[in-house]
Amino acid sequence: MKKAIRNVLAVLLGLVIGSVVNMGLIMSGGDVIPPPEGADVSTMEGLKASMHLFEAKNFIFPFLAHALGTFAGALLAALIAASYKMRYAFGIGAAFMLGGIINSFLLPAPSWFIVTDLVGAYIPMAWFGGKLALGLQRKRSNITL
Repeated sequence: MKKAIRNVLAVLLGLVIGSVVNMGLIMSGGDVIPPPEGADVSTMEGLKASMHLFEAKNFIFPFLAHALGTFAGALLAALIAASYKMRYAFGIGAAFMLGGIINSFLLPAPSWFIVTDLVGAYIPMAWFGGKLALGLQRKRSNITL
């Protein structure tokens, strides 16, 4: 497969799989840590209106969704990319971080969460996903049959 095709595929699959992981955790988070009584989380308007009811525990799954979604996408992109694997991992991290920045303007989340999310969930997890992919590929290339 040509390098360009592999690299485009790495970006597309990294974004898709990262988004699936993110949304899966967001959707299941309410089952593990229920939203506050009276909070409407079914619409963006309801979420905005009820954000003041949320406690710190209600932000655990959104953080995990952002971090693990970025990690999964970056890991996959770096595994698939034909070249510049860390750049592709960081590209996925930057794309998800852009989404996090936009989200911070759309939802009135507490400042502590916005800072924690933007600093800890995106670029560090992209770095970790990229490094893990490089390590896995190095280990796989050292295995002889």
